[in-house]
Amino acid sequence: MFTVTAEETARALPFEALIPALRAGFRRGARTPDRHAHTLDTTTESSLLLMPSWNDEHLGIKLVTIFPRNNALARPALSSAYILSSASSGEHLAVIDGDELTRRRTTATSALAASYLARHDSEVLLVAGAGHIGGMVPAAYRSLFDLRTVLVYDADPAAAHRLAGTLRDEGLDAEVVTELADAVGRADIITCATLASTPIIRGSWLRPGTHLDLIGSFRPQMREADDDCLHRGTVYVDTPIALAESGDLVQPIADGVFDPAEIAGTLSQLCRGEVQGRLDPDQITVFKAVGSGLADLAAAEHILRALARPAA
Repeated sequence: MFTVTAEETARALPFEALIPALRAGFRRGARTPDRHAHTLDTTTESSLLLMPSWNDEHLGIKLVTIFPRNNALARPALSSAYILSSASSGEHLAVIDGDELTRRRTTATSALAASYLARHDSEVLLVAGAGHIGGMVPAAYRSLFDLRTVLVYDADPAAAHRLAGTLRDEGLDAEVVTELADAVGRADIITCATLASTPIIRGSWLRPGTHLDLIGSFRPQMREADDDCLHRGTVYVDTPIALAESGDLVQPIADGVFDPAEIAGTLSQLCRGEVQGRLDPDQITVFKAVGSGLADLAAAEHILRALARPAA
């Protein structure tokens, strides 16, 4: 067994290689049970998540610990590690930095979905949320689309300016925006990576041909898009568990304003050609992801190949 640091994980997962690896993984599929969530302490809200997935070659599991009170101690509130094993012998092959793997597979998954759902001539990307995930989004999309401009929005203007400055240093035309309604109207692709509990994107703002990508809202109490986004858009999910975990779907379903049968397909179905992606230039598309152990496994397998380590 060997250890893969965050730096090694980043080097092994450039988006130009990771996105095709995820496409192959979603096409092939894997046995991926729903994630296991365990509350460790109700007082501190600390919890443990387990995300397993396996195929004929490999068995992987991501271990995630969440300790919210760590923020007050200047320690990470979330820590994760990924263990990759041989599916034939059960021997552990690698322990991989789970935080870096998650950031990269999350943004690569969104870009992969956009390759089916966004207009191929998309040039303007709006990133709502300038944190660790949002900051990685432009690089993922840039590997697939000829981006002309990146608009950056964050509830903290200083964070938006920091990200825009970094993007400009990387050769992108980046612009900080403060009015989301105007920015949504300019964007071809909108990616939200926030911790919002009430919608920040209104369906009435979306112009024909827009692709809306929702990364945040990984709990039923969280939400980034209003009901009108679902009504106006053709909705896809990364996996069916999104219907039970994301407030962007859970809440409108509970309110009786969205029927789960309206989901047009999953990312695996898109990758296999079992469902149609974008049908015309004016169609509004919506992709909601909550994260998948299948994507973790595909990324970890690519790391194993990239580092040329022998499998058991």
